[in-house]
Amino acid sequence: MIICDTILFYGSHVMEEIASSEAPQNASQPGTMQALTLPEHFNELRKRLLIIVIGLVVAVLVSFAFAERAIQLLAEPIGGLESLQSIEVTENMGVFMKVSLLSGFILSLPLTLYEIIAYIVPGLKPQERKWLFISIPAFFFMFVAGVVFSYWVMLPAALPFLTQFLGVTTTPRLSNYIGFVTNLMFWIGLIFETPLVMFLLTKLHIVTPKLLLKGWRIAVIASAVLAAMITPTVDPVNMALLMGPMLGLYLLSVLMSVFAQ
Repeated sequence: MIICDTILFYGSHVMEEIASSEAPQNASQPGTMQALTLPEHFNELRKRLLIIVIGLVVAVLVSFAFAERAIQLLAEPIGGLESLQSIEVTENMGVFMKVSLLSGFILSLPLTLYEIIAYIVPGLKPQERKWLFISIPAFFFMFVAGVVFSYWVMLPAALPFLTQFLGVTTTPRLSNYIGFVTNLMFWIGLIFETPLVMFLLTKLHIVTPKLLLKGWRIAVIASAVLAAMITPTVDPVNMALLMGPMLGLYLLSVLMSVFAQ
């Protein structure tokens, strides 16, 4: 609920920035935008970076209220916190702080995006603004789709195999498990951005559908390498769980590239 309210609040401010940036840019007309000098650009950038940092700090402090619940949700795929253990005295506190930082980053993301957009929009052409504001929600949606896929599909399939391998009882450390889950969600979320990246690269005339089709062998090898790097083991089951969606996303990238032409 807090995140939704934050997105709506800063979304309204983004729309105001768009409206103001679409004003005539002829300096001879009253009420039009004036070009900024280099020191003014740096001052504007410094101001917006300061707002981003302050927003992140506030969001992290707010995240302390629900970080424990977030840890419980992350532990559900392995059977809850009772299936984990802590060895070091400071381990639980370290995990709590890490999850609070990650939650704070996500919570402050709408503010961060707003400040970035507000800084660069005045210097963009109308067509560039159009693709910017179309791509940002799409990138966010695809990243969330990757996180959901890793949590609801990949983790339930991979964890039983990993914890029951060789029939030996496994009780992972809390810090190792949380690090594994968050890293997996992050990288799979980024991988799900591939179709949109290829769409934009096609729009910029950097790649073509024909080039992507010709490079399918490289895509297979790259998918195998990335799967081996992201997954905690190199067993074929876990690699296949990640390689399959990656290759499917590559095919979707080709279709997006065709659509972009």
